[in-house]
Amino acid sequence: MIRYFSADEVCLVSAPPMPNGVLGFDASNNLVEIWSASQAKEKQLPNIQYFEGVLVPGFVNTHCHLELSHLKDKIAQKTGIVGFVSEIMQSRQAGEVEIIAAMQAADALMFENGIIAVGDIANQSISKTIKSKSLIYYHTFVEIAGFNPAKAKEMMQQAQQVKQNFVPLLCSIVPHAPYSVSDALFEEIKSLADNAVLSIHNQESKAENDFFESKTGNFLSLYQRLGLNIDFFQPMAKSSLQSFLPKLAKTQNLLLVHNTFSHAEDIDFATAQHPHLYWCLCANANLYIENQLPDVNLLRQKEVKITLGTDSLASNTTLSVLAEMQTLKKHFQIPFEEILQWATLNGAQFLQIDKQVGSFEIGKKPGLNLLSNKNIDEQTILKRII
Repeated sequence: MIRYFSADEVCLVSAPPMPNGVLGFDASNNLVEIWSASQAKEKQLPNIQYFEGVLVPGFVNTHCHLELSHLKDKIAQKTGIVGFVSEIMQSRQAGEVEIIAAMQAADALMFENGIIAVGDIANQSISKTIKSKSLIYYHTFVEIAGFNPAKAKEMMQQAQQVKQNFVPLLCSIVPHAPYSVSDALFEEIKSLADNAVLSIHNQESKAENDFFESKTGNFLSLYQRLGLNIDFFQPMAKSSLQSFLPKLAKTQNLLLVHNTFSHAEDIDFATAQHPHLYWCLCANANLYIENQLPDVNLLRQKEVKITLGTDSLASNTTLSVLAEMQTLKKHFQIPFEEILQWATLNGAQFLQIDKQVGSFEIGKKPGLNLLSNKNIDEQTILKRII
């Protein structure tokens, strides 16, 4: 039996919106019919559920840290990335029962908030059972770090074991950030033939660029605190993005996460260097940690592919793509159709699941969200229908 849904407007994402359009879903939530208002009237479609507002596909959260869910409200705000990383390292250890319960609640919260797919960072395999049972699609990014080149192979072996523990779930081994991955470790990552999609934290702080350009800034104190000898590191006189990007394969989708301090020359360099780049915005986490937002208008001007992420509950008050859209709309004039594409189809394309989700097209299983309005302001309410 087909269930029919309609609203004031149906936003297909991959095609122009349809006023009073009608969507037909089968019992498995596959989208099997799309009708204009006039076609639906002519065909006398039965039992159409009408809503006030806008129907949109399920959201894609391209950057999350489910493992850190137990740290909600435990990490101080606006300390900068070095302070944040230090607090995470001191606070992330907890009992398995507490961690699992927090992850289960976070998974349920994302589902309730209309999220249909997630790119999730993992440092261990504790989230496997939750992801296996979840109603959300997950691609896990097994995050690897190690700034000492002598330990590159050891770090890779550990990451390979974590990835193996996630079988049969989809995983990629990815670098944490430029300041935490040695050249030798980048080479190990580049050699992985089965990495379909990659992710890396990029230019989240000014200190990151300072370190790569001149070996100055707050990261020096972090390395000292960690007892790391970084005498081997020679500054590149280039930004972190321009320093690390050539070290990664150009054939795989690569998500640059945060981009808070990416400048025009960085974006130009990156787009010329890598043909499969996506730029993830985590606005609420940027404000939580650095109290600064990326130059979103510059990214739009450069016509890069933008996706949205929530980051973790250690750096955010909720896990809601709508909340990310609301923050961005509050600070930037972004057309609804454009920001909706960031929240849906662009993320699906990055995760290589756009044949299944991301837009309303027959044959997909895109989920179904109802937004109370297209303003994407504090009054906008989301209800998950499917």
